[in-house]
Amino acid sequence: MDRLRTPTEPSRFRLGLWAGLIVLAFGLSVGQWVLAQSSSSRSAIVLSVDGAISPATMDYVVRGIDQASEQGAAVVVLRMDTPGGLMNSMRSIIKTILASDVPVVTWVSPSGARAASAGTYILYGSHVAAMAPATNLGSATPVQMGGMPGSSEPAEDSGDTPSSNGDDTEEAGESSSDDSTAMERKVMEDAVSYIRGLAERHGRNADWAERAVREAVNLGAEEALEQNVIDVVAADLDDLLAQIHGRQVVMATGQQTLDTQNLTIVRQEPDWRTRLLSVITDPNVAYFLMIIGFYGIIFELANPGSLYPGVIGAICLVLALFAFQVLSVNYAGLALILLGLAFIVGEAFMPSFGMLGIGGIIAFVLGSIILMDGSHQDISLPAVGGTAAVAGGFILWTVTRFMGLRRKAPAVGMEHVSQERCRALDEFERDGEHYRGHVQLSGERWKAVSDEPVTRGQWLRVDRADGLTVTVSPGDGPDDSKEAL
Repeated sequence: MDRLRTPTEPSRFRLGLWAGLIVLAFGLSVGQWVLAQSSSSRSAIVLSVDGAISPATMDYVVRGIDQASEQGAAVVVLRMDTPGGLMNSMRSIIKTILASDVPVVTWVSPSGARAASAGTYILYGSHVAAMAPATNLGSATPVQMGGMPGSSEPAEDSGDTPSSNGDDTEEAGESSSDDSTAMERKVMEDAVSYIRGLAERHGRNADWAERAVREAVNLGAEEALEQNVIDVVAADLDDLLAQIHGRQVVMATGQQTLDTQNLTIVRQEPDWRTRLLSVITDPNVAYFLMIIGFYGIIFELANPGSLYPGVIGAICLVLALFAFQVLSVNYAGLALILLGLAFIVGEAFMPSFGMLGIGGIIAFVLGSIILMDGSHQDISLPAVGGTAAVAGGFILWTVTRFMGLRRKAPAVGMEHVSQERCRALDEFERDGEHYRGHVQLSGERWKAVSDEPVTRGQWLRVDRADGLTVTVSPGDGPDDSKEAL
């Protein structure tokens, strides 16, 4: 019995040791989580927005607010300097702010910055609106990509046309103008209603907000404070946190009193991904991407098989659709990844000497970058780089193989014959200025012509082929690696 129990004692000891280690690891993780929660609850997350409001900016701000909520931060400070941007991205940011569990303070800073157009809406939608001295806001009139509302030209009358035709032209012009005006009124009234709703929610000056939309007026920091457009004028971040301490704000769950004393400031600057996507989603860059995409597709359809315009156009078109927020972050990233995989697979079946492969790698990497944080699930950058490197190596190997095949001597056809050596099967007979006979070439019997006498068994070199007759000249025998005839 002792012999049977003895082997189980070490096993029980190891089992107990492992159980103790698991409990210890769990305790350490819980302690770290509690410590992180306690430290983050007294922190102020600072987000920075510089430049146009774009899908990249929206993704950065939304992720930052969500992370602050998960970490239990006391407040989120959105430092902003923007000339405006896309309406859809602006509305997504405002909806996230209004639904946030963490108070969001929008601060126009540094001195000389502005919160124009979409920035004014975000400022009105924030729980606390603040500005630094020598900053301004306003010019919130909706502007289309094709121009400003109300910019349609009146119909021109032609003195040479008959009165009846002129009336028809005038009626048509008035109809078109009425349609355009109706659309502009709809956009304008929607914007006015939206900003007035934001102003009334936070008790700010709704009348001036309407003027900012209808008349594109602007205000400086001090004037905005006097007219109850903003809540605070703060020169720096410490001054801002000190002034908003104890202020009551309207949250989604009701009134909340801000406690901003002794907060740890945590700055979350835009990472390289956000900066890269900001360049892509810049309105000017997006416009050129759209043009390149359309013309690339048109050129590819006009010249099937050229591949270069098609590959470039397809990638630019998807990026433009993402920049204009026609495709969301997730769909744009997925579309680029699928497009990249299609190009890489197409390279194997339709050799393009690297164009499809290179385009596929670029599309795959861009799609992976867009999806990297699109669903709050970080994709390993080494995984993306490794996959791209493997695909690049495969494409390089494929291109190298095809280039090698192009440099290889032909194996069939007349070009192949001109590279071969042959042996005379008989004595060549004189025929005028030439000598004629037969040679054994690649295991076959050919008629041959030579300018010099040829003896039986002599090795010859094929100079050219004319039909079933080859022109030969004296030459060396085949390489040692070839089988002798």
